[in-house]
Amino acid sequence: MLVTTRESGRWVIPKGWPQKRRSPAATAAREALEEAGVVGTVSKAAIGSFSYKKRLKSGTVVCEVRVFPLRVKRQQKRWPERGERDVQWFSRAKAAKAVRDRALAEIIRSLPKGK
Repeated sequence: MLVTTRESGRWVIPKGWPQKRRSPAATAAREALEEAGVVGTVSKAAIGSFSYKKRLKSGTVVCEVRVFPLRVKRQQKRWPERGERDVQWFSRAKAAKAVRDRALAEIIRSLPKGK
């Protein structure tokens, strides 16, 4: 499952800034809920990382993203960013082709087949 960015409409995975008193895995699960409405079980271990340049009002900053897989149990009918992003389910191969970042594409290709 991929979501679009709000500004450019590129396909990406849900991601966000670290949050106090919340583990990186729990933060990833929270971002998936906010950006795509998905609820499930998140892995405590990251399966990879990649970096990208994020444009802010104050300039550009390089962000390092750790990727935590989430086994989706359900998608809610409503979620905080529903009207701000597109959400689409892809096969691993199509998701890897849809994202622009090569390191993220490799992480997606390495995902185990779902059950």
